[in-house]
Amino acid sequence: MTFTRYAIYYVPPAQAEWGQFATSWLGWNVYDGGFVDHPQGIDLDVATITDVPRKYGLHATIKPPFRLADGKTAEDLAERFVAFATQASPVALEGLTLARLGRFLALCPVGDQLGLNRLAFNFVRDLDEFRAHASASELEKRRAGGLTPAQEQALVTWGYPYVGDSFRFHITLSGKRPKTELPAIEAVLQDRLVPQLPSPFSITDLALVGEDSDGRFHLIHRHALTG
Repeated sequence: MTFTRYAIYYVPPAQAEWGQFATSWLGWNVYDGGFVDHPQGIDLDVATITDVPRKYGLHATIKPPFRLADGKTAEDLAERFVAFATQASPVALEGLTLARLGRFLALCPVGDQLGLNRLAFNFVRDLDEFRAHASASELEKRRAGGLTPAQEQALVTWGYPYVGDSFRFHITLSGKRPKTELPAIEAVLQDRLVPQLPSPFSITDLALVGEDSDGRFHLIHRHALTG
């Protein structure tokens, strides 16, 4: 399959029960590259709630989606990804918690995140030679919501504003919803998902993923962090 963009994600293990539920909740499986049915017995319009993040699948972004730079190949990227993963160390945190980030819901880590943030920045930096520079329209789209000076500098340098001190690891579970809807969605996730969340929560591998021509993401390769 030919991909238009690539990214580095944290993707929960396929065998993890919490990941299986959350994958079904979103409706897209990056492992199989296919749609999955939403969970049964939920009195909510889950398809609408998850419409925006569905195409990305269940994940947390480490290096955001990018087009390949001229002269770089997908094979070169995969080789560098594996080489860097073998040098990077796993990260251990206390757990995951359901949180509101503005008007959308996500799973966020609990505990000291310094090692996690360092891991993410190292992947952003060390794989950046594979990233084609963002177009003027892409930059303006990122600026539309308003950026801090540090985020503007990150956007210019790395093509994405939420890098370094602005990075926040999160596993998105909804699109932006009216505030009045959030309590009902939270209640379902608190009941069905939160009891399954791991404690402690460890990141022991990362995934190279690709975006197809329909904008949906697929797992290309995952590799253990063995540094």
